[in-house]
Amino acid sequence: MKRCFDIFFSAIGLALASPAFLAIAVLIKLRDPGPVFFIQQRTGRDFKPFGLYKFRTMVIGASEKGPSITSKGDPRVTGIGRFLRETKLDELPQLINVLKGDMSFVGPRPELPKYTALFKDDYEEILKVRPGITDYASIKFSDEESLLKRYTDPEKGYVEDVLPAKIALYKQYIREACFLTDIKLVLLTLLKVAKQSSRIIAKVLQLLIFAAYGLTLSSQ
Repeated sequence: MKRCFDIFFSAIGLALASPAFLAIAVLIKLRDPGPVFFIQQRTGRDFKPFGLYKFRTMVIGASEKGPSITSKGDPRVTGIGRFLRETKLDELPQLINVLKGDMSFVGPRPELPKYTALFKDDYEEILKVRPGITDYASIKFSDEESLLKRYTDPEKGYVEDVLPAKIALYKQYIREACFLTDIKLVLLTLLKVAKQSSRIIAKVLQLLIFAAYGLTLSSQ
């Protein structure tokens, strides 16, 4: 049932989101000549690697210019990239991963191979299921970049504090996994994203109003 749910709703989601895909692709291309998508290797079910799709939010060659994780204010993130990350729109292409079977809508977030290797015993249990777009950890750490900014060494903070906490929540999901749990997590995720996006959109509208007001005064 879970796989049928994933196939059906990812196909519908991709169809409905196609105008957003086009608009985001145009915005990325207008700001930067690089590729629209960023494909990063992650560890999937039974430790099988796969390419995770995201809209590109960082400058070309970002992986050579800093750590694998990103904290708030990272200079490698582009202007449009900041907006996409804050609204979670950069995650939309993962619907492709769900349709392909690399991921599910709900499940432990797929991690970089170097981090799953550090916690291999834990991931032996976690990766018995497909990784997902959302779960308990995704909701709790929805503003992970701001949290990591508090650390002098964000990557060390991620490995020593954040990832162990996420692993505990991944295991909680596995213990409670069922169709109703998945529905609950999808609804909680949509609510969280809606709240975050509304704040960002309000800020953008406020800036546009101030800009329009400033132009009006300057023309007088």
